[in-house]
Amino acid sequence: MSQEKTSLFKVKEIDTELTRQTLKEVYEALKERGYNPNNQIVGYLISGDPGYISSYNDARAKIQEIDRAKIVEILLSEFQKED
Repeated sequence: MSQEKTSLFKVKEIDTELTRQTLKEVYEALKERGYNPNNQIVGYLISGDPGYISSYNDARAKIQEIDRAKIVEILLSEFQKED
């Protein structure tokens, strides 16, 4: 890499990717425990009650580290990509 070029560090893209990865991990943990991950995550997003998310594989702690509005923003963005 040349010393003369400025590198760009895109915090928003990294933050979004970390949120996506966390959601995947939470989804898989819920699925492994026999829950319907979609229903459980929606319940959490609507109510804010972490009781909707199992503590299995630290899923509850992981999802609570993310702002619920950020999760909704990413889900809506992914939905819009499908069209």
